[in-house]
Amino acid sequence: MADVQTEVSLCPQPWQRPLYIYQGLACNSLMADFWSDRTPLHEAAYQGRLLHLRSLIVQGFHVDTLTLDRVSPLHEACLGGHYACAKFLLENGANVETVSTDGATPLFNSCSSGSAACVRLMLQHRASVLSPCRLASPIHEAAKKGHNECVELLLSYGAPIDMEFPVVGTPLYSACMARAAACAGLLLQSGADVGIGCGQDTPLHAAVQAGGADVVDLLLDFGADECCRNSEGKTPLDLSPPNSAVRNALQKKGPRSLCQLGRLCIRRSLGRSRLHRATGLFLPHSMKDFLLYK
Repeated sequence: MADVQTEVSLCPQPWQRPLYIYQGLACNSLMADFWSDRTPLHEAAYQGRLLHLRSLIVQGFHVDTLTLDRVSPLHEACLGGHYACAKFLLENGANVETVSTDGATPLFNSCSSGSAACVRLMLQHRASVLSPCRLASPIHEAAKKGHNECVELLLSYGAPIDMEFPVVGTPLYSACMARAAACAGLLLQSGADVGIGCGQDTPLHAAVQAGGADVVDLLLDFGADECCRNSEGKTPLDLSPPNSAVRNALQKKGPRSLCQLGRLCIRRSLGRSRLHRATGLFLPHSMKDFLLYK
């Protein structure tokens, strides 16, 4: 019992734990030095104390000092959403591509915190939008948290919109599971494939399971197939609880209108890479807006 109490005492309180703890790095006897190797530089960066950070660098602290799990001060600054600290660290040579043991980069942490300023800063310093592993993808994290501006920035720098990972699926699937309707709408307007989710589970399956009736409506507007079956042979309707809002959303749609079918056909013909060219078509502005879901 004493050993258990000692082990628990090594764990920081919930409000003291950064993202990495919650992604599976549980406190145990093998991780006893997890917090003991954090430097004052890490603390200053995480708390956004720029003047203290400057002082520590002048005193000789290395800007890329890493903890045992390869967390850098830049990781911490981005996790806290502290733009000024992140900028200072980069200007002093911090590595923008440092990867922690759980696969997180400073860009990933910026997406987690929802700091569009930090995301833009990382991208301007040539941070890769691609995930170094299949554990922590910046665009999946931004989509899951509903950070629209972060998603927009990542897409503008070439992040793959339909990148599918095990468990988390595509960014659209992640947004649907989190009931992040605005983010799901942004991804769909940007050309995300409404049928690609996680394996045989579609984003519509995810939206139904999460109970997001507004997301279900959105997906159906973008042509989601309500008859598609997952690996268990179940349709979204099969997964919807009786008398629920998601079931009502699925049942009220009915056959698609000719206008809707025409819009889906034109968007499919244009393809994701040319969707932006819809504004140049010789069509009335109202029709262009209709094609672009504005």
